[in-house]
Amino acid sequence: MAAAPMPHILMATITTTDSMLPQLRLMHLVSPSLPTGGFTYSQGLEWAVECGWVHDENTLQEWLGSLLESSLTWLELPLLARLYRADQAGDGDAFRCWSQQLVASRETRELRLEEHNRGRALTALLPDLGVPVPGSLVSELNECQLAGFAIAANYWQIPLQETLGGYLWAWLENMTLAGVKIIPLGQSAGQRVLTSLTPAIPTCIDTGLSVQDDEIGASCPAQSIASCMHETQYTRIYRS
Repeated sequence: MAAAPMPHILMATITTTDSMLPQLRLMHLVSPSLPTGGFTYSQGLEWAVECGWVHDENTLQEWLGSLLESSLTWLELPLLARLYRADQAGDGDAFRCWSQQLVASRETRELRLEEHNRGRALTALLPDLGVPVPGSLVSELNECQLAGFAIAANYWQIPLQETLGGYLWAWLENMTLAGVKIIPLGQSAGQRVLTSLTPAIPTCIDTGLSVQDDEIGASCPAQSIASCMHETQYTRIYRS
């Protein structure tokens, strides 16, 4: 006897559930609870507040918006896209090249140490999340957090644009929360900052994906100065 056809509603439920899984994995990957230490860094913001460059909701929004449109759009997004595609193609040489370029582009010792520490933490965590870590790329993964992010996104079949959007959102949320704590601001002010800057994310992704190899790179002098000064800041709550 032939099996009864599966009800359409059940088939739709299975399809919907399967298609949701990459999105749910992305939420896991960008969650503030992921133990990679993202919440312990201010990327120079703490000193920018100390010296008065950032002192209220408007100046926090300007600081984060400037970094979003420069460093994140012209450096991190293009390199994350190339790491993602290199891993997808199994091109270890390209993967090493792009991860090394990102580390070399970090303009201060503090920013390079953050990249290294978070990369090492994510590399140690990935096997616990069921994501295989290629032995030939362990060195790059330990030095570059974007490398592990790209590998996890590929393994979980998260589309590239959503991967980039998730990375931007995680950065923006962490930095906004840092500003709320340091300035300090109320939680509602932090939510307004997030609300005002979120619409820029799709444009940043489109621009980042259009950047050519020889165009990759961004210099952020104010952040570099703030990051350098933060290394010796007398009173601080964020890591250096």
